Amino acid sequence: MNSTMFRTELRLYFRDIAAVVFGILLAPAILAILGSVPAFRAADPALGGRTTVSIYVPIMLTMAVAMVALSMLPAQLSAYRERGILRRLAATPARPRDLLTAQALVQLTVLGIGVLLVLGVGWLAYGVELPANPVAFVLGFLLVAVTLFGIGLLLATAGSAKMVQGLGSLTFFPLMFFAGLWVPREVMPRTLQQISAYTPLGAGEQVMQDAVAGHWPHAMNIAVLCVYAAAAWAGAVRFFRWS
Repeated sequence: MNSTMFRTELRLYFRDIAAVVFGILLAPAILAILGSVPAFRAADPALGGRTTVSIYVPIMLTMAVAMVALSMLPAQLSAYRERGILRRLAATPARPRDLLTAQALVQLTVLGIGVLLVLGVGWLAYGVELPANPVAFVLGFLLVAVTLFGIGLLLATAGSAKMVQGLGSLTFFPLMFFAGLWVPREVMPRTLQQISAYTPLGAGEQVMQDAVAGHWPHAMNIAVLCVYAAAAWAGAVRFFRWS
């Protein structure tokens, strides 16, 4: 892949206002709104003495990955396939996988910006400490990203861009529920907590929580993510079509 294709794809991304809002700005904006509520900045005994806004930082990090991996990436790839762009690339020196590589780097760049904004808003505006175990945070975050990108690529095999967008939404919202977007996992009923632990975003959010708190992720959460990642990538490789 040459740098020209990456720069072109990056410029095209930032020309799409909706993509910028949902891929970069939505997660830090929600965190800022939550942090503006005084009660959410106060220590809560039900959350182990932590503030609600500090609990939501890892949730928003997970959401940032999910927005890019489950909504932006599969929709873009499906649109390229539907328009015949991948097929036409076969007749040029560029190869379809060059475009896929450029797209992957663009989405990772966008994801990195979103993550920095979430951490920055939490730290600068509300005093939420940065991850206490940065090594575990980086490794855990990469595993979450690999897992969700695999699921996103699997969704991209479903068919038309509209169908993929619909499936992305149907996947995103239930998974984000189990990641604690509407109700933090710490205050969920025990049954929902157990179900959440076996979902990719539930396990991923707990990995983020552990790293932010300074701990290494639990082996079970790592295993859950690895199983989802292996299954999703195997399915994506098996069913992805260029045209």
